[in-house]
Amino acid sequence: MQEKSIDRWQSFETMESLRQGVCDAIVKSANEAIAKRGQFSIILAGGNTPRAIYSVLRDLPMDWSKWHIYHGDERCLPIDHEDRNSLMANQVWLDHVDIPEQQVHHIPAELGPIEGAKAYAETLTGAPTFDLVLLGLGEDGHTASLFPNHEVDNSADAVPVFNSPKPPAERVTVSQNRLNNAHEVIFMVTGAGKQEAVDNWRKGVKIPATLISPTNGVDIYCYDVQVQ
Repeated sequence: MQEKSIDRWQSFETMESLRQGVCDAIVKSANEAIAKRGQFSIILAGGNTPRAIYSVLRDLPMDWSKWHIYHGDERCLPIDHEDRNSLMANQVWLDHVDIPEQQVHHIPAELGPIEGAKAYAETLTGAPTFDLVLLGLGEDGHTASLFPNHEVDNSADAVPVFNSPKPPAERVTVSQNRLNNAHEVIFMVTGAGKQEAVDNWRKGVKIPATLISPTNGVDIYCYDVQVQ
């Protein structure tokens, strides 16, 4: 059994300072990974907080040719649907930088949960240990598309999700074991609505977010929630 994760909590006084903190951490992780291993692999999160971060990243002078992009989860919607994580990432960031097309690995969730998961699992088979995983936290404690009271499937690197409590019901998520295969993990937690989930996490209650417990622990960046 995996040992209890090391959780490093950081509070930020403004949303802007949190975004800047995450952006700085991404840049640091990228530069160190490229220096050590010649490439940088990152798992992206969806949502409004990452959207703002990605829009800042695109204007930075990075060695984009060494970046490899993956996603933590995706909704089973048409590829051009406004709620797709891949569409958001493309519009605010990836379409504006010179990451080689073959190094951007969107989840083909438009194929449906079963075929989409199967295809992405094959993609992840060739991926190294992730240098950085970005994750959010839902009010119910979910992260990626790992939801409470759902049987966690670790049979593959990417797995189908049915009957999601948040629409749409069908999704594809990277499994907890594959998310744990990472050098660094950052959770972005913003908004008072997340307080109960944060309290449960800090009290040791098992919520889906606590399934993510890589060897190096996790960093949780918080704004507008109490972590005392």
